[in-house]
Amino acid sequence: MLQVALVEPEIPPNTGNIARLCAATRVPLHIVGATGFRLDDRAVRRAGLDYWPEVELHRHRDLEALKAALLNTRFIYLTTKAERAYTDWSFQSNDCLIFGRETRGLPEELLSANWDRCITIPMLNPKVRSLNLATAVAIVLYEALRQTSAFNH
Repeated sequence: MLQVALVEPEIPPNTGNIARLCAATRVPLHIVGATGFRLDDRAVRRAGLDYWPEVELHRHRDLEALKAALLNTRFIYLTTKAERAYTDWSFQSNDCLIFGRETRGLPEELLSANWDRCITIPMLNPKVRSLNLATAVAIVLYEALRQTSAFNH
């Protein structure tokens, strides 16, 4: 089963929108580390208010705890620094898509250690650093769902 992990998300409405996306696609959502906000905060709930009961939400202290909880999972790291586009990646149903903080992304040492599993969303305008986190998750998750034939069931 595909999974989405957010490492230390910072913006409540992004997390709420991603939770709603995960509820709609029946994809478990993992929140890793501190969020800087409570998940019951008004801004998070407002983004997915009616859908929170549908979210399969898991909390993890750190990435090691996430890896321990998802033993037979392949971890795919999303970063603006990668050279391989998400469209050139072959997703598998046991993948966990890992996204970093809105302001800093994933730690450099994590990316370096897993460079063979780092992918990016190409952008045509080099003056734009990155996409909104919720938008990025939606783009990559739907491609992974398409490739793994999730909509054919």
